[in-house]
Amino acid sequence: MGSYVGNELLEPAGGPVLIIGAGCTGLSLAQGLKKAGIKSIVFEREPANLQRARDWNFGTHWGIPILKTLIPPEAFAKLDSAQVDPNRPCPPSEPIRFLHGQTGEQIGEAVTPHLYRLRRSKLRALIADGIDIQYGKELSNITYSEDGTVVTAHFADGSNTNGSVLVGADGTRSVVRNLLLGPEKAALTVLEFAASIVQAKYTAEQVKFLRSWHPLFVAAPHPEGYMAWVGLHAAPDADDPENWIMNHYISWHCTHAEQERTKDWTNEQRLKQVKGFAEKFCDPFKSAYGWLKDDHPVWYAPLTQWDPSLPEHRWENHGGRVTLAGDAAHPMTFQRGQGLNSAIKDASELLAQITDIVHSKKTRQEAIEAYEKEMIERTGMEVKLSAENTRMVHVWAEVKQSPLFSKGFSKQ
Repeated sequence: MGSYVGNELLEPAGGPVLIIGAGCTGLSLAQGLKKAGIKSIVFEREPANLQRARDWNFGTHWGIPILKTLIPPEAFAKLDSAQVDPNRPCPPSEPIRFLHGQTGEQIGEAVTPHLYRLRRSKLRALIADGIDIQYGKELSNITYSEDGTVVTAHFADGSNTNGSVLVGADGTRSVVRNLLLGPEKAALTVLEFAASIVQAKYTAEQVKFLRSWHPLFVAAPHPEGYMAWVGLHAAPDADDPENWIMNHYISWHCTHAEQERTKDWTNEQRLKQVKGFAEKFCDPFKSAYGWLKDDHPVWYAPLTQWDPSLPEHRWENHGGRVTLAGDAAHPMTFQRGQGLNSAIKDASELLAQITDIVHSKKTRQEAIEAYEKEMIERTGMEVKLSAENTRMVHVWAEVKQSPLFSKGFSKQ
């Protein structure tokens, strides 16, 4: 069992909890541990002052009540400020319309409670407050003491830190996952689907038009096998719509052969391709792409996943001293919006187990194995369900039977 030192947080035997990655998963866990009086340190590869070229946003819905238990009340009270539209309080429930991509008629609707559309950068800033974060720390290795009590994180700058449990919360291309399993087993599975994503500013009238279908987003499958999305990314000033940022994507079935053939395409080629796809759509999708300048940046991404429930993906947790959470444990496709919700649930489950370790209710191995059993079963199913949903929304005959249409954004 750990012990208090002065006014410091309770430190588990072996040292603090080491969290690799200051994303939403790692920070949610760190806040939960702090609430429980347990010491942790977060290590982030990127520098503190980094300004990413791209930000993104995600739907958070069934995970919201769980997030509330993890982060400080004062942070949760400011959650609206992290929304894509901070001037629009999140309603108790939100109907999202799905349109026929060619005709514009409504073909489905999902009514979801607590549907926050959050900007990653704003959420991270909100939940980083008060957390011990060491920036510019690139993990290079993990070692384990022979007596089974300590895990050590080694960093590229030559430093190292000892701890009791190391949690890899370092995202889709997790270094921790790679160290645990090796590059071949840790590699992402590339699916035969891809998306081209743009973020853009428009005139005030154009923004008003694009948001007239829904204040957050509207989505549409197309009979020819495409899926389109038009939504808001940032509206910091309610009176300045020309500085709002809209966020759109079109995804399609893209074979591995096509991905290989087009891997060196220029931005001009990517934009021309996605504008061609958009021409097949009704509004607002057609105009959202048609209004872009010919040199507008495009973010192209083959869709990927990693299923933690596959037998070959089972990692050694070294007596409960190392594990994975969030996108490091279960990267999944995005059309059903389950990634962040699943990660928040991971943080909650892991918090409960680490608390049991600290208070001597379970051994480290018992606690981490209990966490992994629940997490792997839950998210392995969601990775598969999300991939099947991605496939189905690109097959017109199956669109309405897809999890997105039949389940909306709810849990399995």
